[in-house]
Amino acid sequence: MAMDIILVPGFWLDASSWSDVTPPLVEAGHRVHPLTLPGLESRDAPRAGIGLGDHIDAVVKEMDRIGGPVVLVGHSGGGAIIYGAVDARPDAVTRSIYVDAGPLAEGGVINDGLPAEGDEVPLPPWGGFEDEDLVDLDDELRARFRARAIPQPKGVAYEPMRLHDERRLDVPATVIACEFPSAMLREWIDAGHPFVAELARIREVEYVDLPTGHWPQFTKPAELGRAILAAVERSA
Repeated sequence: MAMDIILVPGFWLDASSWSDVTPPLVEAGHRVHPLTLPGLESRDAPRAGIGLGDHIDAVVKEMDRIGGPVVLVGHSGGGAIIYGAVDARPDAVTRSIYVDAGPLAEGGVINDGLPAEGDEVPLPPWGGFEDEDLVDLDDELRARFRARAIPQPKGVAYEPMRLHDERRLDVPATVIACEFPSAMLREWIDAGHPFVAELARIREVEYVDLPTGHWPQFTKPAELGRAILAAVERSA
């Protein structure tokens, strides 16, 4: 069964960041919809006043345009964005797939520790990331990433999540664990760690390990495409 798959990039990235991931999905007959979110259209795009709710609304608008059941895929901060869309349209989502990401609880923020410059958050220096983030991201990939990086609207990183419909907890989820193994996520859930508190509430979650750093769409794109495809086909 062909599915509509909406792909939501993480911070500093636009729709083109999925280009090496989508071939297995397209070859399998699925329809892919990689998104460029508001404020990420170009380095010169206006970013003032754009918050997390605006990015969630952009995903919901695409869901409504498609008009049928969808699979949502979110990388990094895009995981919070797709979770907000699941909350807004729980009946329209057959599965949410979190790529080195997870759902964000009510009142949580994606990352208000990122250094902002005015209305935007530029891609920080590599020294600002943990070693686990940067696994497999060699010098060439780092240069390519930095060359394509677009400043993130500050409000998306800093604005609290607002949730409304607990039917979101009934939507099956897949977590593709990259920089931390899924066994560690399960340990955190068992320990009641607040970082995974919302994930622990989702009634059906499967875990897939894809060991690499935080940007598998660059470091292991073919493997990521196959992992997403497997999750989509379980949903279909």
